[in-house]
Amino acid sequence: MSFLDRIAAAIAPAATDEQRMEARRQLEQLAVNEPFAQDILDQHRQIESLFQQAREDAGMDAEAIIEELALLLNAHSMAEEAVVYPEISDHSGKAHAGMAYEEHAMTKVQLAALQKLEPGTKEWREKLDHIESAVLQHVYQEESSWLPDVIRYAPMAERQRMSMEYRDYFERVDQS
Repeated sequence: MSFLDRIAAAIAPAATDEQRMEARRQLEQLAVNEPFAQDILDQHRQIESLFQQAREDAGMDAEAIIEELALLLNAHSMAEEAVVYPEISDHSGKAHAGMAYEEHAMTKVQLAALQKLEPGTKEWREKLDHIESAVLQHVYQEESSWLPDVIRYAPMAERQRMSMEYRDYFERVDQS
């Protein structure tokens, strides 16, 4: 854990598994008629699954799994940044949006570093664990407050626009 990671952990301790599960349960209820939020939740589940698969198969398949994870995270983050984060800035706070953009950028940097390491090595596993921990905390922040704030406070027309644009943006980036 880096010095900055230790400071961040002291300021905002990582959510527990129970807190993450409760936040997800509550967001699932709020997202019933919010396709953009349902898409994001589905992608969060896929991301978590890919982390699990990479950890379980740290052999030759791990490279392909990490490549798939990187592609999914990139498409997911670009769609959120283009469509959802401006609404987070307006309805949950500019600091939240700023933090979200920065966390996405750092995850991309860390994933690129992971892809240079030999799968299954101690260094690779530590890097994978570090990235997963950061991503899980980011997902928790989105699911516990940022996305619920958008659902609660953004006008219906904005949420409908987000739902159409999010899926379209994600699919265009995911296929490139």
